[in-house]
Amino acid sequence: MRILIITGELSGDLYGALLVKRIRELNPSFHFIGIGGPRLRGTEAEILFSAEALSLVGIPKPAELKKYYFIYRKIEELLKKRKVDLVLLVDFPGFNLRVAKLAKSLGYPVIYYVAPQVWAWHKNRIKLLKKYVDHLFVILPFEEEFFKNYGISVKFFGHPLVDVVKVKMPQALFYEVYGLDPERPIVSFFPGSREGEVTRHLPLFLKVYQELKKRNPKIQGIVCKAIGLKESPLWEKAREFMLVLENTQYEVLSNSKVALLASGTITLEAAILETLGVVTYTLPSWMYFLAKRLVKVPCISLPNLILGKEVYPEILQDKSSPYELTKAIEKVMEREDEIKKDLRNLRKALGNPGVTWRIAEEIIRLSQMYKNKP
Repeated sequence: MRILIITGELSGDLYGALLVKRIRELNPSFHFIGIGGPRLRGTEAEILFSAEALSLVGIPKPAELKKYYFIYRKIEELLKKRKVDLVLLVDFPGFNLRVAKLAKSLGYPVIYYVAPQVWAWHKNRIKLLKKYVDHLFVILPFEEEFFKNYGISVKFFGHPLVDVVKVKMPQALFYEVYGLDPERPIVSFFPGSREGEVTRHLPLFLKVYQELKKRNPKIQGIVCKAIGLKESPLWEKAREFMLVLENTQYEVLSNSKVALLASGTITLEAAILETLGVVTYTLPSWMYFLAKRLVKVPCISLPNLILGKEVYPEILQDKSSPYELTKAIEKVMEREDEIKKDLRNLRKALGNPGVTWRIAEEIIRLSQMYKNKP
């Protein structure tokens, strides 16, 4: 069985890579070919193009569009030559919904893993999912009922982060390795996984840390640098004030008294580890203007959306001053017991361990079903 797989951003690339590994552990005869980022490239999948080549943020440049359509045409050629049996698309709706339409027109079964967030914006994509996707696997608890109401074949097996978010380093070793004092509280900072997010958030986060230090000199600060981010003067500046760590976000979160989080997957990772948090995000003014009119949800962070209440305060755009963020962090620490109770409820809602195994088993079952069809 040969499967075309396409992943895009870091989170989708992680979920796709885990799924490839689990499927091949269950049935080594499955072969994957397609587009992926660093995680998928670390599997036995045959990579045609890197996902980074398709990354478009804001208004794309002509050269970026040219590359985008070149890759799309190559995928079209592959599908027309019948080199795969099934199409597995992971998140990345801007590109993957185009591929879903193409694949369906050529008679391929299409599985879509990690649904576009159409409950927040781009509701026109619901029609595309219904028309071009045979099986939709969602990762947020409320999404199953949402898509069922539109007549889409959908299943929720749990959220894959349940199996991913694990602390590997004992607490005592963590403090020893990084020269931290276990008697002093840690405040951690996560400015985002994209260069633009870091540019907008890191200077602000440094000011928040300085404000917190004025109020409590015992605080220790750690800022996490996401995989793939380039070195820059901003990171050099950050190192003058606090520890900068890479590839240890779960250890950092689990040992933090509170974390300041740029909105994204990291908010859910923090919630799974029951870490207190404050969420922030800033955009260029024109993008924020558009987002306010297009996005139709009361909050932006995943823990708040899943629980239907503001567990993590959200301080966004112009309101995200050092003073307001510092005040929010202090208030969160005063509500520790209440917030942690909510976070435990959230963890239950995300499903039992073994999420990716269950999805892998379902994909193998569906693959065999399609293979046996006359």
